[in-house]
Amino acid sequence: MDFVTALTYVLPHRLLSSLARSLAYSNNGAVSRWLIDTVTRKFGVDLNEAANPDPRSYGTFNAFFTRALKSGARVPDPDPNALLMPADGRISQCGAIENGRIFQAKGQSFTAAELLGDAQAAEPFANGVFATVYLSPKDYHRVHMPWTGTLRETVHVPGRLFSVGPAAVRHVPRLFARNERLACLFDTDFGPMAMVMVGALLVSGVETVWGGVEIPRYGDRIAKKDYRGRGITLQRFAEMARFNYGSTVIVLLPPGVAALASSLQAETAVRLGERLATLRATPAP
Repeated sequence: MDFVTALTYVLPHRLLSSLARSLAYSNNGAVSRWLIDTVTRKFGVDLNEAANPDPRSYGTFNAFFTRALKSGARVPDPDPNALLMPADGRISQCGAIENGRIFQAKGQSFTAAELLGDAQAAEPFANGVFATVYLSPKDYHRVHMPWTGTLRETVHVPGRLFSVGPAAVRHVPRLFARNERLACLFDTDFGPMAMVMVGALLVSGVETVWGGVEIPRYGDRIAKKDYRGRGITLQRFAEMARFNYGSTVIVLLPPGVAALASSLQAETAVRLGERLATLRATPAP
């Protein structure tokens, strides 16, 4: 285990993330310009894709970081049976969920029940497929729908805020099942679909298009919200949520409904709208 990863075991995760959030939302021009310039330079942010390419026009660092893309910068795969990549980033891992377990890295795994904070909600995914997408600081930080779905429930699972960078993924056991996260459960025409927004150190802000800010408030117990009957339906490729700074989104699909794109493997660079998976059969209208 490297020194930085080891250090995160003893750092005050929530305090550091709260301080980082204060800086991100500061409307002090000097602070926001310094943060924007630092991140743009260090990580090679491509502002040519942004709807607003002028870094000086953003009132806060968070406004810059959650910036919209210009029209046409990302397009959905034209195959109507293609489930879409939900975000820009890199594949951390993807593949089969084996007897309810999700592969994290060599020697590391966790259960779908742990991830979702609900054993019953995890049952339909027990032998399905998953894809874990890591968003780096340079990436577009809005998460979109792989497929049209109607929101059934959200589950806010409290936890730590370890880094989700490659070193931490290799060394921190059950990392994604330990970090604070928001599991969003959708009903689709092929069955259930889970989208899990995982927070991280300095990256603990999650917002949804239907509820606004979901994390923080940090929690000390699992909190569920039932959206059945509310008619919150999001279309394929529509924005679903966003992160404040980077992090990870995990997609869970039930068994037998879709095959992951053959080109996907660990460390594959991906872009929003590309093919994540292909339905094995055309859903009923």
